[in-house]
Amino acid sequence: MTYTVGMYLADRLAQIGLKHHFAVAGDYNLVLLDQLLLNKDMQQIYCCNELNCGFSAEGYARAHGAAAAVVTFSVGAISAMNAIGGAYAENLPVILISGSPNSNDYGSGHILHHTIGTTDYGYQLEMVRHVTCAAESITDAASAPAKIDHVIRSALRESKPVYLEIACNVSAQECVRPGPVSSLLSHPSTDTVSLNAAVDAAVTFLEKAERTAMLVGSKLRAAHALKETEALADKLGCGVAIMAAAKSFFPEDHAGFRGLYWGEVSAPGVQDLIEKADAVICVAPVFNDYSTVGWTAWPKGDKVLLAETNRVTVAGQTFEGFTLPEFLTALAKKAPARPLSAKETTYVKPEIAPAQADAKLTNDEMARQINAMLTSDTTLVAETGDSWFNAMRMHLPRGARVESEMQWGHIGWSVPSSFGNAMGSQDRQHVVMVGDGSFQLTAQEVAQMVRYELPVIIFLVNNRGYVIEIAIHDGPYNYIKNWDYAGLMEVFNAGEGHGLGLHAKTPAELEDAIKQAQANRRGPTIIECHIDRSDCTDTLVKWGKRVASANARKPQAV
Repeated sequence: MTYTVGMYLADRLAQIGLKHHFAVAGDYNLVLLDQLLLNKDMQQIYCCNELNCGFSAEGYARAHGAAAAVVTFSVGAISAMNAIGGAYAENLPVILISGSPNSNDYGSGHILHHTIGTTDYGYQLEMVRHVTCAAESITDAASAPAKIDHVIRSALRESKPVYLEIACNVSAQECVRPGPVSSLLSHPSTDTVSLNAAVDAAVTFLEKAERTAMLVGSKLRAAHALKETEALADKLGCGVAIMAAAKSFFPEDHAGFRGLYWGEVSAPGVQDLIEKADAVICVAPVFNDYSTVGWTAWPKGDKVLLAETNRVTVAGQTFEGFTLPEFLTALAKKAPARPLSAKETTYVKPEIAPAQADAKLTNDEMARQINAMLTSDTTLVAETGDSWFNAMRMHLPRGARVESEMQWGHIGWSVPSSFGNAMGSQDRQHVVMVGDGSFQLTAQEVAQMVRYELPVIIFLVNNRGYVIEIAIHDGPYNYIKNWDYAGLMEVFNAGEGHGLGLHAKTPAELEDAIKQAQANRRGPTIIECHIDRSDCTDTLVKWGKRVASANARKPQAV
């Protein structure tokens, strides 16, 4: 059999550990899809549209470390770029692969379908460069191996998405075979001089501080530094707080764990832990308007050691040339013990009192029952909105994961992302919390959960509107047409699937629905939770007011 460009790509994807790739067919990628199917180490998984395909791959990358999505030119790839922008913002190595026009049409003056009606087909490559760390166009077989290797290597090194465009008549053309995958997995050598200097500066910084605290940020997983951060916390013995988007990135059974830092909506005692510390080690944070509660909670200045994925800043000096895990490991060997902040504070485990079984279902009771079902094997996906705040007030057993999208914040992200995540980690229990407004954007991907018999449990909060937007800035545009969400499951089943749709209007009904959902192992379950529109977490209201205030700032005078 002739070895082809498409086979080379498939082999490389399998070599980096992918067991699945996601796809939406279109005439510019059909031959490529055929070529990918020849690799029996990967399964081709189909999505309802290209936006969902991108988000499914993003979810797979969260579970599996990397992912690939295959779409068609222009009408497909531009739709998928929304999700790729999310992957860039959330630091996820997704490989977006697009079929493209026949190589003979480039420079020919031809106007082709699925284009914007001009003779220049380079606009897609130009657009996607803004949301990827590497992008290549393949119009000949000879250059394909080097370009494929370049984008995959870049994705893995940067933990960012990349883009690959392959002309539709090139994917089946003959090319060389790939060598060992080690060349893609290797990292640049460490600058030990810079690393040692950074560690020495950090030790000096800590020795001068009496009250030290750690703040764990959302880029920690992308930096592959989860274990190293815990080891440093062990050595320091100090109090440790997490940022909201880093929920589950630090174990909540750790002796130093104190809870969430989120300005005035922090867990009890945590705002003082961070803001009154003499030294704060910020590990892989993202300080944006959401995470700082409208710029009101932003640790910075001389008391902050900022440890980013590829840079450390301490005492007014910046050090580079090493990875975050290398720095944390080296610092843990030399750091002094700093237990005072842990001794002065305690972790207040979140607790919600149970409601009467026949009472009206509330947001609190829903959160309480979801928290009770979490295990070390659970992945909890929290959609943009009050689901964020519900997830933040849950206590997690070690090993439980929370997935959110607080940087990109695309409503509807959770449904396709949880599909991809469940495909990539089928040994885990997958639970989704999503609002009705968000669900309406990407609902059709539940059909793929039915198709592939993935037992995802979806808690759909039906409060008839965009409650997070109501909290930030109310208006008629925040109210939506109601659906029978649980009833959709019969549509998706179409007489052959095993999806389950249930309604819950009381605590007792929710408890029974959860039992049915956990017993349904051959398909997804939607539990439609009927909750009053005004019933949301207090933290959402407080946070929303701060963000609204930041958004409403008047233009500065020139």
